[in-house]
Formats: sequence, structure tokens, C-alpha cells
Amino acid sequence: MKSFSFAPITSNDANILILGTMPGTKSLEINQYYGHKQNNFWKFMFTILKEDFSDNYPTKKALLQKNKIALWDVLQFCERVGSLDSAIKNEIANDFETFLKNHPNIKTILFNGQKAAAFFKKYVHLQKEYQLITLPSSSPANASKTFQSKLEEWKIIETLI
Repeated sequence: MKSFSFAPITSNDANILILGTMPGTKSLEINQYYGHKQNNFWKFMFTILKEDFSDNYPTKKALLQKNKIALWDVLQFCERVGSLDSAIKNEIANDFETFLKNHPNIKTILFNGQKAAAFFKKYVHLQKEYQLITLPSSSPANASKTFQSKLEEWKIIETLI
């Protein structure tokens, strides 16, 4: 199945960029980042940013923008059956040169999982220095760590905002 990523959630003053790999089938179906109910991304964000959880997508997007966090995916396009990153093939990366030029306040790039970091390093050649941090995937497929242990690693965001 051919998959295309979403437009980024961002603001002009964003100083953190969080990158996933590519939206999964449920996210594509409902046209929302991290749309699978078992994905912990939004639970992490609301907990770390000390806000009451909301399932309302505009509220989720506003939470990131208010805290100067941009959200996007490393890949613009890929072919994949299902939602596993290991099934990705024929991938094309997003245009980070233009994105980062248009968001000069971004100093830190966080990767939601090892595959996002690997694809970024494979395709993106940065012109300036950024702090690059790989976090455990928020996906339910990443069952090697508990919710709490993943959340503890994601809490590095508190030190960045």
C-alpha cells in the first residue's frame, strides 16, 4: 500500500522537532498523527506537558504548538503493508532542508523510535548542528519496555522546553 505522510504540526517559534517514521494505517484512516488508541504518544505529551488528557485532535495539536514543539515524520512516502516500520520499502524522505530553514529556532530533534532515527540519518544531511535524541517508540508494537519506563525517557522534553 502506498502511504504519504501528513503535513507537519508546527508553529513559527517551534524549538523542538519530534519525528516519527510514517503514519500507521489507523492514523492514515482517521487523518491524525498517532491515531491508534494504543499508541502512547499523546499520553506522553499530555503527561509531560502537565495538561489533562484530551482525545480532541485540535486540542492535541494546540498542546504541541503552545509548547513550541513541531511534529512530523521522517518519510514523505513509502510502500508498506500494515503499520510496522520493518515493512517499509521504496521510501522517500521529507524535505528537511526547507523545513529547518523555515524553523530556525529548532535546536533539538527527537526521534520516536530507532527506525525514525535510522531513516533520518540515511537520508538527511544537516547543514548545522542539532541535538539529536532517539527515544523509545511510543507504538504498541514496542513491547520491550513498560509505559512507565518509556515515559521516563520521554520526560527529557521537560528539560528542553
